[in-house]
Amino acid sequence: MQHYTKEDLKFCRELPKTELHAHLNGSLRDATIRELATKRQLDPSLTKLIEKGDRTLSECFKLFDIIHRITTDHDTITRITSEAVEDFAADNVRYLELRTTPKTRSEHGMTKRSYTEAVLQGMQDAQGKQSASLGHSITVRLLLSIDRREDTAAAFETVQLAAELQSQGVVGIDLSGNPTLGQWSTWEPALQEARRKGLKITLHAAEVYNPGETEAMLQFRPDRLGHMCCLDEHLEELHYSTGIPVELCLSSNIITESVASYTEHHFHPFYNAGHPVILCTDDSGVFSTSLSKEFAIAAQAFQLSHVQLWQLSEAAIDHTFLREEEKQELRREFKSIRLNLQTEKTL
Repeated sequence: MQHYTKEDLKFCRELPKTELHAHLNGSLRDATIRELATKRQLDPSLTKLIEKGDRTLSECFKLFDIIHRITTDHDTITRITSEAVEDFAADNVRYLELRTTPKTRSEHGMTKRSYTEAVLQGMQDAQGKQSASLGHSITVRLLLSIDRREDTAAAFETVQLAAELQSQGVVGIDLSGNPTLGQWSTWEPALQEARRKGLKITLHAAEVYNPGETEAMLQFRPDRLGHMCCLDEHLEELHYSTGIPVELCLSSNIITESVASYTEHHFHPFYNAGHPVILCTDDSGVFSTSLSKEFAIAAQAFQLSHVQLWQLSEAAIDHTFLREEEKQELRREFKSIRLNLQTEKTL
């Protein structure tokens, strides 16, 4: 069932957008998953799952398992990165922050560094293609994720790698993974080190109700927070007082059953309170969505006008991990597109 109108979707596709919460492994094309699964000779019965657009939560988890089994070599990592960037660019995303956990696969000669370099190569390949094929460019930056299963030493290793690759497009650190695992104290020292090294920080937070951890994360004051689904009155008040922007992923939260329905999504109280929010996809491939669809869903669920959608899109620039001069350039690009569209509609 579609939760948006064709008119809103058309408008949202014309809208230049900024994507700040996109996991690389969740952004694969179905066709690529199918091709690689066949090449790796995985169970043919999985084909139905890959081709199914409207997936249940359990099916999404099964698909993630397939993705981890087929993305084991450098060439594949470069390819899926390039394709993800191409797909976001085709959806009129003008700035993209991809995030991924650097992986070590010794059986394939892969280290955290070589994995990350393969991702950076895919980003570079795609940005060159898009300017020529679409007539506009997409700017891409990379966040390296610390998985909650990792210990303190592994977290420091990821931070050090990110710091060394800042000149190549790595701008920040993300904390993600199974929200029921691990302790905040395990990764906080590495995140403090990331801050000292000039890296921006975003945390997956309050995906499950964990008030002690959520309060500690708010007191840490990251640059952004992801999801923030499970807050009590005290945490909500504390969050509002910090002004920390939130990356909100509507379809993801519905599919993962973190939120009961679109109209009950916490986007609405955050937005009405004037708290900074950014619409994002989370895992566009696995959840069969796009940033245009997420904007159109928001328009329908929360009765947002086209003017409000524009404002939401442009405001996201403020919360990117770009340098201020780069933000100004992006703002000028968005303003130029808006003026051109307004001119076209008056002709």
